[in-house]
Amino acid sequence: MRSDIAKKGIARAPHRSLMKAVGFTDEEIARPLVGIANSANELIPGHMHLDQIVTAIKAGIRMAGGTPMEFSTIGICDGIAMNHAGMHYSLASRELIADSIEVSAMAHPFDAIVMVPNCDKIVPGMLMAAARLDIPAICISGGPMLPGRHPLDNSKKIDLISVFEAVGAVKSGKMSESEMEAIENAACPTCGSCAGMFTANSMNCLTEAIGMGLPGNGTVPGPMSERIRLAKKAGMAVMELLNRNITPRKIMTETAFRNALAVDMALGCSTNTVLHLKAIAHETGLDIPLELINEVSSKIPHLCSLSPGGSDHILDLYDAGGIQAVLKTLFDEGMVDGSCITATGRTVAQNIKDVKVKNSKVIRPVSDPYHKQGGLAVLFGNIAPEGCVVKQSAVKEEMLRHQGPSRVFDSEEAATEAIMANTINKGDVIVIRYEGPAGGPGMREMLTPTSAIAGMGLDGDVALITDGRFSGGTKGASIGHISPEAMQGSVLAAVQEGDLIKIDIPAKTIELLVSESEIKERLSCWKRPEPKIKTGYMARYARQVTSAGNGAVFA
Repeated sequence: MRSDIAKKGIARAPHRSLMKAVGFTDEEIARPLVGIANSANELIPGHMHLDQIVTAIKAGIRMAGGTPMEFSTIGICDGIAMNHAGMHYSLASRELIADSIEVSAMAHPFDAIVMVPNCDKIVPGMLMAAARLDIPAICISGGPMLPGRHPLDNSKKIDLISVFEAVGAVKSGKMSESEMEAIENAACPTCGSCAGMFTANSMNCLTEAIGMGLPGNGTVPGPMSERIRLAKKAGMAVMELLNRNITPRKIMTETAFRNALAVDMALGCSTNTVLHLKAIAHETGLDIPLELINEVSSKIPHLCSLSPGGSDHILDLYDAGGIQAVLKTLFDEGMVDGSCITATGRTVAQNIKDVKVKNSKVIRPVSDPYHKQGGLAVLFGNIAPEGCVVKQSAVKEEMLRHQGPSRVFDSEEAATEAIMANTINKGDVIVIRYEGPAGGPGMREMLTPTSAIAGMGLDGDVALITDGRFSGGTKGASIGHISPEAMQGSVLAAVQEGDLIKIDIPAKTIELLVSESEIKERLSCWKRPEPKIKTGYMARYARQVTSAGNGAVFA
């Protein structure tokens, strides 16, 4: 066993003595040691109940003959960190989480490991660590939140994005503050990751699709007892993976990543999945070129219309059969590979053999999709030679092609102030720069400005482009991850107020309509801005991080 280096033989008597000080018996120490990376805290609704999940995991590990050893990791709630200095630290926490798990699992050489995430950066951070360690591993999330009910219309489901959009509605005089408060009180009614197909649920669903989570990992609601049973099964399953030496790199193969991308397109997941899948692939030694996103998207239709782009929520997807039903729908049409091994110890094809779609309105057949192309698109052009990403399934038809004058802002705060002050005109292209991985630093999410635009009813008239990124809750013509970022002295840094920008999502292009000679002239006068954060972790992060086109991993 891997753990023998820390527990076996005469020389390891001091090590065993310390384990006994924790309370472990000789019998427990002799068994396989299974680490449990627990991101429970009292900061995030998706993580407030993870101790209960971990208790169930421990039971499963013990039932299967292992010894669970729990340790902690950090977690950030993107919703609470949104639109202030805290958001600089969100994406950057992904690397800290991966590093901390690696450190714990190398210093305490576990034989296997269970990852217990639930929210935005914690899921990919843990998957990155799993790929890096390459010891038998499984992920079991805390599950999605249930949607709330609109206080004035109980038949209408609401979620966190409803509250963000209510802010824009109040600012534009379309809603009273008392109605907003009622929505605020009703939108997030339970524990769990926010109820729509936002980044957390996108990544939990893709964890299941790629094979690193058991069937149900992405969609069984957090408050349900089924989630506790699933956690026990995960504890037992990791022991089976250990017995068969099935490690993450044997599961997360190039083919498995293609399967995950296919499910991503069918679901209409968050644009953040592009960053995270590239980062996870990097840890396995693989690469996901951005061109592959468009290739898969052109072949895989958008089958599920989930919030924020649609009215359904993860609860509805669960009731319709969940991720396994989506996989079955795609598999029957030859759109996913059934031979990939998964955390069950069985292949994708074996897992879905008896699965059926329970509601064809939530998971549409391939012959009747919401959109013929998948949920995401990558655009290229002079302003984004290394690509940028848009959730095309959440863009209104009239905004798929758009040309308009730029409104240029060098920070999210400046853009938000202009939007809230009603100074943005129909047809404008809002440009927010110096918000990339290094320039931000930390590539902040732009949920506040995009939600304000939607709440003001401008998402059919205004585009927003940025070298930052967007929450999975974003909808509209919101184009992020522009690479190279402005802090690198890219074309984005040369954009001036009033320049025309042409966006053509079906053609996968985005262009600054300024001559190449003029762009060169402007950039010859460009000076790199002073870093916004000059000390601490984020200063180090800005020096080490690569572009969004590379997944914003460390160089």
